[in-house]
Formats: sequence, structure tokens, C-alpha cells
Amino acid sequence: MPRRSIRVAIIGAGFGGIAAAIKLRQRTSATFVIFEQSAGVGGTWYDNRYPGCEVDIPSHAYSFSFLRYDWSHTHARQPELLRYANEIVDTFGLRPHIRLNTKVTEVLWDEAQLTYEVRTATGESDTFDVVISALGLLNVPNHPDWPGLDRFRGTRFHTAQWPEELDLAGKRVAVVGTGSTAAQIVPGIAGSVASLLVFQREPGWVEPKRERAFSARERWVYRHVPGAQWLHRGWLFYQSIARFKAYDATSRAQEEKRRSCLDHIRRTVRDPAVRDAVTPDYPWGCKRPVLASTFYEAFNLPHVDLVPHPVTSVTENGIVDARGVHHEIDVLITSTGFQPTRFLAGLDVRGLDKRSIHDAWQDRASAFLGVTVAGFPNFFILYGPNTNGGFSIIAQLERQAEVAAKAVRRLEFGTGYVDTDERIQQRYVRWIDDQIARKANAMESGCRNYYHSPGGANITQWPGTHLEYLLVTRLLARIGIRETAVER
Repeated sequence: MPRRSIRVAIIGAGFGGIAAAIKLRQRTSATFVIFEQSAGVGGTWYDNRYPGCEVDIPSHAYSFSFLRYDWSHTHARQPELLRYANEIVDTFGLRPHIRLNTKVTEVLWDEAQLTYEVRTATGESDTFDVVISALGLLNVPNHPDWPGLDRFRGTRFHTAQWPEELDLAGKRVAVVGTGSTAAQIVPGIAGSVASLLVFQREPGWVEPKRERAFSARERWVYRHVPGAQWLHRGWLFYQSIARFKAYDATSRAQEEKRRSCLDHIRRTVRDPAVRDAVTPDYPWGCKRPVLASTFYEAFNLPHVDLVPHPVTSVTENGIVDARGVHHEIDVLITSTGFQPTRFLAGLDVRGLDKRSIHDAWQDRASAFLGVTVAGFPNFFILYGPNTNGGFSIIAQLERQAEVAAKAVRRLEFGTGYVDTDERIQQRYVRWIDDQIARKANAMESGCRNYYHSPGGANITQWPGTHLEYLLVTRLLARIGIRETAVER
């Protein structure tokens, strides 16, 4: 049988979209177009440019396996990550395939032609055999709805929309939130502001990141000694396997993690009241652990204060906390996270019988391997339901891109389309829930986290290590993603 010509639309030019394009090029003869709504590639590392912005996974793990790279720091900073994304695009010749400033709004399956019509926000449309969504998980800012917010006369913005020319010198600043982003911003701006208030709704477990610049000797070794970088990468993933054991709230590893975090509080926070306020009362791992070496130390500065109470309203010149205390400020920075449970927000995907994927997800967002959804042929999701975690999301994205590329290769030699059986998807979801209950029960221990749907199901987290995800995708993809032959 002659090889079919397959045309693929990739939505998003972040690391997921880049991985999809490269795996297609390596494993198929498909042609592809990458649609990106922003003005540049890099995804979250293009959009987020706040002070102190850097990854909290070691650089040699937060990178693709197919390209060795000369990292300058143990944990890459935003400018270097953006350079990395652009260098990969150019190394693999992807730039001619990218359409920047192009937002995809609709993806419509044509059952007669076995193709998708892809429509953009400007009204343009094109036809593709396969669509791969690489929109990411943390790309829709969660804007608070506090009463009076629109009346605030000062400067206000979400951390994902940091103003380029912002000058905080001499300003009274409030940061609302104490998650991973705030833990980078607070020490990043503390030295330049007149005063800084940090509002905490609920404390999180914080671990020292121990970030540093690689020495010239280390960089030489990683560049020139065969296998040195891959050996270090393997060691990092091996360590992550031991770390995952702590997500069992009843384990010895959990106790060790809690003890280590408590020691970090005692070593770095001087004020006993602040120590008490930043100490969680729930198991480590219920929220996403924060890795930050300098966050706590910022509270030792005389002009930086922790307000361990949620914000309830905003006035023209300040904010009011849950005690009714009014705080006058000049700048309001909302580090209130994203909307990770709103998968494919802003994208209308319609599959068999014109059914919307959001209708299919009315009770719960789910996907087989986090990649395919029953009733949506030739459609693949990167960073889909229950794929967050596994230590390095870049590695997770590689596995998902491989699943899509293998399916595309099957289509090249087939006569129909690929889809997932609803019963197989449901069995997979039940297995995910069981794994979370048995191995990652700390996530379900009652804190406020971003993992759960309105119905209470954990729909974002992968309940295991990356090695387990690699094995699952390799062993189950062929079983769950099946081809339906169609006579042409």
C-alpha cells in the first residue's frame, strides 16, 4: 500500500508544540503547520517575564532528550529557556512552519472527508488530516473577582502579564499569593520597593532549590565528555523516583520531607510569628511543593511583611484582608495562578456527530494516556488531563508527542482514522483514580490546590514517576488508540 500524505496542524509553539513537530519529522513523512497565538515561540517562557522567573526543575532534566545543551545554571532562568526554545526551533528548521500571532479558535471534524477544518480568530480556515493541541496547562490566568477591584487607581496586573517598563522603586507593593511564582517574585523585587506586603491565603511547603551557576569546569565536562550530560540527567530522574514516594501521606519519605521543610523554616525565618504562619497543617505534596531558596529570607527584611489572611476586597488606594484591615498600596500584583482544570479553554473542538469536547468533558475532563479522547478521531492533546507531574513536564511532553507521531505513522499506511474506545478510556481513568488513592494520597488530603474539577476529581496530576509514564505510553498506546479502516 502506498504511503498516504498526512497534513498535521499543531496548536501552540511552546515546548509541547516543538516536541510534536520534531517527533513528526523524526518518525513520519507528514507535513505540519504550527499555529502560535503569541508573537514568539516558547509558550509559558515567552509569556512569563517577571523578576526572578526561572524553572524549579534542574536544567538537565527540564530539557529534551534529543539535543545536548550547554546550560549555564542548575535551574535555567527565563531568558535562557526562551533562547533554548528558539535554538531548538532553528536547529531543527521549524521556523518556516510556524504561523505567529495566529490564534486557533475552532477545530471541526468532517466525517465525510476524514479531515479537520481548523479556523483562526481572523476568520481564516485550512484543512488537516490530524490536529495536535499543545496549548499547555498553565496558560489561562486566574484573575480574582474581589469586590472593588476595578476601582483601584494604582497599577495592577497578573504575574503572567508583567509590564515591560515597570519601575517599582519607592512604591508600596502588594503581592497576593505565595505559590511558586510569588516565591520567585518576592525576593526578585524586595530590594527595589519601598515596602512589600505578601498576602497568604494558605501556606505551602517550601524546599530550598539550591540553585547556582555551573562552574566553567562543569560546563566543559558536560560539553566535551561523552555521556556526562546524559549520566547526570539519568541521576536526576533516579532521584525523582525516590522523591515521589513522599506523596504517600503515610510513608517514611513523607515524614522526612516534612522534617526537611520544617528545618528550612527554622533556619531561614527569624520571626516566630512568621514561622508559625508559613507552616502548613497538611501533608507535604497536597499542594505543589514550592522550591525556593530565598523566599523565606525576604521576610527578614524590615520593609517586607507577611499578611497571613486572604484578600476580601479592594478600594481605590488599597486592599482589605479577611480581618477587615485596610492596607494602602501603590501597586497590586496578583500571583493568583492559572486555570489548569479548564483544558482547551478558548478552543472549540468538535468530533464525531459534531459533538463538542467540552460537552464530552461536562462531568470530568479525561483522556486516554492524557492524549486522546473517545469520539475525537485523529486529535491528540499534549499536557492533557492527568499528565502534569512525573518530575519533568518536558519529558512528559516528549512521550505524548511520540504517541501522536506513532499514530500519524500508522495513518500514513492506513485507509481510515484513529480513535479511542470509550470503554478503554473509562478503564484508564479508573486506574488513574486508583493510583492516586494508593500512591499519591497526599494530594487528596484537604488543602486548596489546583488539581481538582468542580466535581472533586483530580484531573491534572499524573500519579507516578516519569519512568512509569514512559512504560504506560509505550505499552498501552497501541491497545487504546485503534485504527478504523474506511474505503475511499
